[in-house]
Amino acid sequence: MNYPLDAQVTPRFAGSPTFFRLPQQNNLDGLEVAVTGIPFDSAASFRPGARFGPRAVREMSSLLRPFNRVLDIDPYKILNCADVGDCPVNPFDTLESLDLMAERYHEIARAGVTPLSFGGDHLVALGELRGIARARGPVAVLQVDAHLDTWDSYFGSKYTHGSFMKRAIEEGLVDVAHTLQVGIRGPLFSSQDMADVRALGIEILPMDAIVDWTVDQIAAAIHARVGSAPVFLTFDVDGVDPAFAPGTGTPEIGGFTSQQIIALLHRLRGVNLIGADIVEVSPAYDNAGITALLAARVGYEVLGLLALQRKKGA
Repeated sequence: MNYPLDAQVTPRFAGSPTFFRLPQQNNLDGLEVAVTGIPFDSAASFRPGARFGPRAVREMSSLLRPFNRVLDIDPYKILNCADVGDCPVNPFDTLESLDLMAERYHEIARAGVTPLSFGGDHLVALGELRGIARARGPVAVLQVDAHLDTWDSYFGSKYTHGSFMKRAIEEGLVDVAHTLQVGIRGPLFSSQDMADVRALGIEILPMDAIVDWTVDQIAAAIHARVGSAPVFLTFDVDGVDPAFAPGTGTPEIGGFTSQQIIALLHRLRGVNLIGADIVEVSPAYDNAGITALLAARVGYEVLGLLALQRKKGA
């Protein structure tokens, strides 16, 4: 069973940076969770830099201790996890990069291993979903995000970080009836944007509608929508207010606090998670690494949820 480096033996600032200080493994043998980076941001529409997100998250994840106090679990004693390196990408060819991602995530899903990924701009979710759906069929998507990501095209391109969800639904990768977007906010190009997303059948919890809700109420709405369906969590860090997550390409004010997000994740116990990604960390805009730390913490909470899920099913 793999376990993070002991900070009492090797200080957190020492050693090779890997996700959560886990061992790096070049294959999937014996793993239950494969933690990987996707250093791709060629589909970003505003500020670039998310290609450097995985490195930044690896660095900040060294701060996290193994025992999850709130979930009352040490995920590394339940799940065999490793940093399996970065997914191959071509920074000059978006379509080839999507094919490379799909092949890698098909390999992971086919092996019965749960992927936990750090991007990368949000288009990487399309590549991931292609691979996962190829192995197990369409899955529900729980999207935490400031943006709908259902544009049809941008500057003539149908493959951008703002169109991944529309492409995924068109390609039959998504169980739309159990899919939910949480935290949507900010101005749109026109009212047609909302009409388009409603036509896709997605349920939306926009920030203005839930601003007075408790975290328990938000979690209850999520559970009601996803039910027992297999769920892929795709977490855009711009779903969190830029006061707490400034290091991202398209920030929107008025979002969740980091505390609200962690509390919400704790309340997702019982959701049937089959994978997750945390995307859009752009270190060049990240004050003191707080966005990378947030992304690492979200991933750590996901590991806790997966460990509880495994323990319950054992």
